[in-house]
Amino acid sequence: MNDRPSEWDKYLLGSVLFVSLLIGGGTANGLYTDTLIEVAAIVSAATVFTQTSGQRSPRSALWLLIFAVALAVLQIVPLPAAMFNGLRPELLLGDPWVGESRFRFISVGVGRTVECLVYLLAAAAFFLAVLRLRAEQVSALLPFFFMGVICNGLAGAIQYSLSDEIAIVGLLPFTINAGLFANVNHFSALLFVSIPFVVYHGLFRGHLLSGSFGLIALLLLLLAAGSRAGVLIGFAITVLSVIFLSARSRVSGFSVLLIFIGLSIYTMSAWIKLDAQALDPAFGRGEFARTTIEGIKNNWATGIGFGNFQKAYQIYEREGMIFRQYVNHAHNEYLELAFEGGVPAILLMIGYFILLLIALVRIRRDSLQKAAFLSVSFILIHSLVDYPLRTGVLAMTFAYMNAIIFHKGFAERLSRKSEMIEIDHNGDKLLVPIETSS
Repeated sequence: MNDRPSEWDKYLLGSVLFVSLLIGGGTANGLYTDTLIEVAAIVSAATVFTQTSGQRSPRSALWLLIFAVALAVLQIVPLPAAMFNGLRPELLLGDPWVGESRFRFISVGVGRTVECLVYLLAAAAFFLAVLRLRAEQVSALLPFFFMGVICNGLAGAIQYSLSDEIAIVGLLPFTINAGLFANVNHFSALLFVSIPFVVYHGLFRGHLLSGSFGLIALLLLLLAAGSRAGVLIGFAITVLSVIFLSARSRVSGFSVLLIFIGLSIYTMSAWIKLDAQALDPAFGRGEFARTTIEGIKNNWATGIGFGNFQKAYQIYEREGMIFRQYVNHAHNEYLELAFEGGVPAILLMIGYFILLLIALVRIRRDSLQKAAFLSVSFILIHSLVDYPLRTGVLAMTFAYMNAIIFHKGFAERLSRKSEMIEIDHNGDKLLVPIETSS
């Protein structure tokens, strides 16, 4: 009889992660590729939930997700119209419920909020499903992630090597402009959030050569992509990864020195590229932020409904900022969420940051969790100047990385490690009990 635990759930969730990395790079609304990812994530998570698991989900993270889903649901529930008096401008009163002016929705566009709710449910379901895996299974999802990153990197390398006109039309329901992404900044985000895991792979899994090659490839692709934020964040996350993760590794100081020399060369190349580019125009992200803050002030109590930024932003635009091109996002995820969700959304964001800081204290001993923490932190930093989590690729990646951070199995494994010894078996690291004589 085979007592070996089943591994199908790992392959199921890994396949969802890999597929999302291949087809989830669009930013437009209503893409069928996003729908496929959402359906796959929810169905696979439901399948995993049907199986018994010895892993427990952290209650704090679970309650935070429950409140987030409840907030989105509340926005599409008909409420007494009288409660909106004085809370928001008349132009932004939600649609009446089936012609009844006595009831209105918080959301000014119920359909878009429903789309965002399904998007949130898919990411939350995937996060909770990964938490049910054993710690070694969670680590084993990394190859699926790496395969997706490699496919995007190869697509980007081919595009940049051919010509300046790299847009690909017709392959996916959105125009591919970088890697398998519609947005070059989001392609850069995937590259730089991969860096801590590549460093972890090289320093802690004994694959220094392949890890070094992967790191160089990621940095060169970031330079080729030309995203200012991506280049700067990529350099910073590389330095922090080496410092943050190498303290307990067995890599010699000479190897670390070589890595820093390579980083110095990369920094000079990045500086030359940044110096050649024009600065942001006078009316750019700063103007987007000013206008969004004005909208937040007028809708602070309830927000205008998730997914409705584009519809409501135009009301607050200055006359001199109205052009044929329109603003589809605030390019600051926190301001956009505050505009769409009001004070409740702000409180949820604060709650998440608190949980993340508490988790940092707990994960100091596990290198994989530290790598995930770095990647999540830099996605959050990038969200100050962009909207990376609005793409299916990065939303699922973000869910996976948070599952690594909040997974309790890593701490339990470390607590048993004093009674175990790590051996190399066919290229895999296995923990074997140490036999003691009485």
